[in-house]
Amino acid sequence: MKKYRIKLSADERLALTKLTLKQKVNAQQKLRAQILLACDESEQGPAKTDAVIVAELPVSIRTIEHLRERAAEVGALEALLPRTRNRVYERKLDGAGEARLVALACSKAPDGREHWTMQLLADELVTLAVVDDISDETVRRTLKKTNLSLTETNTG
Repeated sequence: MKKYRIKLSADERLALTKLTLKQKVNAQQKLRAQILLACDESEQGPAKTDAVIVAELPVSIRTIEHLRERAAEVGALEALLPRTRNRVYERKLDGAGEARLVALACSKAPDGREHWTMQLLADELVTLAVVDDISDETVRRTLKKTNLSLTETNTG
């Protein structure tokens, strides 16, 4: 039993049909349009079952269910587009933290070391309580952003 049913308007059906006939179009959007047209339960639609659609198109039943649900929520044409991501990434280092990292990277390397490594810098930032934890990759990206090369001879 289908939880979400698709009944396309004439305008939606026309727009989806045009999209499927285009030569240069995003393959995923074209496939989604084909699925929606096949699912259409309006008077002009074929109202194919999920099993028939799976046999005709390279998709799973779960993909069809997800697309039907999304089309019911946001509309058939909007369902063709990828979902927008709302995740917000908090920065580990603010301006002061970045300044502290650059100053540390430009300073003399610890005893027994010829130069700083990304992991040593990350560990030192944690030791100095600049951050609770930080990866060496975050340190690398931050230093790259500041155009600081640790391979050059540091005078300071």
